[in-house]
Amino acid sequence: MKKLITALLSIAALNSNMVTADTLDDVVDRGTLRCGVVLDFPPMGYRDASNEPAGFDVDYCHDLAKSLEVDVKIMPLTWSERLPVIVTGRADVVFGSTSDSLARARTVGFSIPYAIFYSQGVVNASSNIKTLEDIRGKRVASALGTLPEQEWLKIAKQWGEENLYQSYQSENEVFLAVAQGKADIGITSNTTIKPITQQYNNLEAGPRMPWVADYTSVAGKRQDVTWLNYLNLFVTHQVRSGRYQELWSKYIGGDSPSLRVPGVMY
Repeated sequence: MKKLITALLSIAALNSNMVTADTLDDVVDRGTLRCGVVLDFPPMGYRDASNEPAGFDVDYCHDLAKSLEVDVKIMPLTWSERLPVIVTGRADVVFGSTSDSLARARTVGFSIPYAIFYSQGVVNASSNIKTLEDIRGKRVASALGTLPEQEWLKIAKQWGEENLYQSYQSENEVFLAVAQGKADIGITSNTTIKPITQQYNNLEAGPRMPWVADYTSVAGKRQDVTWLNYLNLFVTHQVRSGRYQELWSKYIGGDSPSLRVPGVMY
């Protein structure tokens, strides 16, 4: 009996050591939400005239912090940093227009979708690219590790034109490459076309890409179910309160797209 009690106490002690506060508790106890955002993807994330973080994703960071009654620390990220900052625990959450792919879900956890995009090209005005077929034989660019890159490389492989593709660390580098004639077309999100074509005189909207709509989700620790449940509820409240539509109108314009996949209940 004495040995049994000792064994049970040892197991209890081991389990006690394994119990750690989840992200929700950590954020509240710390008093600060560490929120990652890609700041070269206007209007979702960018720097304003005062060089301060701004955009749809930045406002969502502030809204989440407000719901938790804590301060917010905006963490500027590149596209390739979005998952590592979650895995290493440097960020609590990422609003980075991150596609909720099954491959990524093996690394990080995802909320229900909080924004939906489709992919579209931004082209050099001298490229004469109007349709998808016009891209054959042209130099294509997109940001490293993004859905546009993954999907375009499938087409490039079919066409035998993988050598004409170039990836860049940031969207700004993609747009600059197209503006400078180093690439004929850059593939980005439809939400980005308007601000970028206003910024560069020699860039114009290109064709829409043929792959399906891009459902993007909030990223958090894969193992942290409590935190992911909270993020799901947060996204739901943003829609129910009208805040989602308010920010969509402010930064993109028009009616916000439905976040539900037809035939699927979240």
